[in-house]
Amino acid sequence: MSIKVELVSGRGGTVWPRPGRVFAAARRHTFEQLATAIDEALARWDPAHPHLFHLPDGAVVVSPGDDDPPGGAEFSDQVKLSRLALGHQFAYTFDHGDEWTHLCTVGEQLIDPYELIGIQPPRPLAYWGWGSIPDQYGRVSADTDEGESAPGSDPGLSDLPPILPWWRPGPSA
Repeated sequence: MSIKVELVSGRGGTVWPRPGRVFAAARRHTFEQLATAIDEALARWDPAHPHLFHLPDGAVVVSPGDDDPPGGAEFSDQVKLSRLALGHQFAYTFDHGDEWTHLCTVGEQLIDPYELIGIQPPRPLAYWGWGSIPDQYGRVSADTDEGESAPGSDPGLSDLPPILPWWRPGPSA
C-alpha cells in the first residue's frame, strides 16, 4: 500500500505549506516500523521520543514501553499495518512535548513496489516527497542556536572556502 504523510503541526504552531512524504508499506509491517520510517524521512535526528497513532477505529497505538499509555492502548511493535484499509486516514504524533502531528492517508489503490521503486522494501520506505522540513527543535544554525534564534544575515558564498570555482569570496558587504 502507499501511505501519504503530511506534517500538520509542531512546537506550538501549524506548518504551511505542509511538507510530506509518500511511503511504500506492506500489511505485514508494524506501526513501529512506520514511525521509524516517518521520523527518518522527516529528518528527526533525535528519535528518542515517544510516538503514538490515532487509528480510524478509535484505537491508540503507542511506542513500545510507553510509561503512561492511555487505557486500552496497544504497542506499535505489536500492531501490523493490516489494521488499515484503502483510503483510511489516521494521525501520527512524534514527541509528546513538541507534538509533531501528521495526517496519514492510505492510498485508494494498492501499489506494486517493484514497478514503482524497483524493490520490495523490508520496512516502510519513502519514495516521494515535497516541502521544507522544519528542524526538530527549531534550530536555524549549527553553531550555538538552541532553537530560539532568528536566522542571521545571509553571507551569500563569502563564508565558504574556495573548494569549488563559484565559491570564490566576493566583495564584502
